[in-house]
Amino acid sequence: MMETVSLFPGVTLRCVRDTRFKQGCLSVQMVEKMTAETAPENALLPSVLLRGSRGCPDLRAITARLDELYGGAVSPICRRVGDCQTTGLFLGFMDDRFALPGDRVLEPTVDFLRELLLEPVTEEGVFRRDYVESEKRNTVSAILADRNDKRVYAMLRLLKLLCREDSFGIPRLGEPEQVERITPKTLYRRYQALLKTAPLEIFYVGSGEPGYVADLLRPVFDLPDRRPGKIPPQTGFRACPGDNVTETLDVTQGKLCMGFTTPIILRDPRYPAMQVLSTLYGGGMTSKLFRTVREEQSLCYSIGASYYGTKGILTVSAGIDTDQEARTREEILRQLDLCRRGEISDAELNCAKEALISSYRAVPDSPGAIENYFSSAALGGCPETLEEAMEGIRGVTADQAAEAAETVTLHSTYFLKGASA
Repeated sequence: MMETVSLFPGVTLRCVRDTRFKQGCLSVQMVEKMTAETAPENALLPSVLLRGSRGCPDLRAITARLDELYGGAVSPICRRVGDCQTTGLFLGFMDDRFALPGDRVLEPTVDFLRELLLEPVTEEGVFRRDYVESEKRNTVSAILADRNDKRVYAMLRLLKLLCREDSFGIPRLGEPEQVERITPKTLYRRYQALLKTAPLEIFYVGSGEPGYVADLLRPVFDLPDRRPGKIPPQTGFRACPGDNVTETLDVTQGKLCMGFTTPIILRDPRYPAMQVLSTLYGGGMTSKLFRTVREEQSLCYSIGASYYGTKGILTVSAGIDTDQEARTREEILRQLDLCRRGEISDAELNCAKEALISSYRAVPDSPGAIENYFSSAALGGCPETLEEAMEGIRGVTADQAAEAAETVTLHSTYFLKGASA
């Protein structure tokens, strides 16, 4: 069970005490509202922090320190949770129970986290230029890699089209030209602003008592001159006019992406029904879209649906031959209409529920999975316990799934086709 401790105003510790693992984890995230202006710097910051600290000024020194901590690991965090963007650090480490007699791992790990977060390497009062420029290149490469994957590219284009008036359309890493404009001075200014004003979410998974963990962390986050704001409230989809866009590129397979909206979001009592509807509609090999559009009618090479509960957005993505666009689009809409009319078999309903329940059951399989789910759930508004979530899924009926389908409305469509089509 998760226990929440307020360390200071705007600094929250969430602990899951679990003695099943040899490894534990600790994360710290600075939370802000996602904006186009701050997203690129927020995304770049944790990678620059991991280039060096005052005590470990380069990657070699950081690696040596992790080796001393029984082979620990540290990685950057940059997440989108609905209207929020989080930026921070994630550390994995051996649980104290498995250290040599007299050794402690959590305490020096917390000190290392403090050093990485609060004592970065600087020159002339800002981040080192070579570290910033190197991580800028890495970030731009990551953005371009997504663009080169045409399935990912098409979905990003749909979300930008669908969410023109909503923060959910802002790229998590920003645009390449925005990243290129970042300087050591502007990034350091952003870093200082986050430390002073951003709510801090800390998450711990391990065998330690929450009180002991809180006592270790309080001195780290007793920061002067902090004026933290509140975590931005999650809001549903911000309406804008729908659109249909076709783009031509040198691709051999067309990508059809359709964006739907629904008023059902995480805190809605109909949320479990919407989860089930999304899964039986397009969430796997037993879904209507896969069995009908792909297997029976051979209209596509791949197809699936995704539901973003924080915003009330349902998307469908299909890889198709260009000349099958109209038929595929028509069949996708027809299958949704069947759901609206309640033409949902017991097998479809049960398979969808079992798939969702299995995904919830997998959450406690590792400290990292626990941290990822519950830290995001705390910001997004998911059920507080996995049992609550699974119980909600178990209780969904075919009629409730059909009622959820009735709330789904097509908003925008993006089609990527080949230049020779």
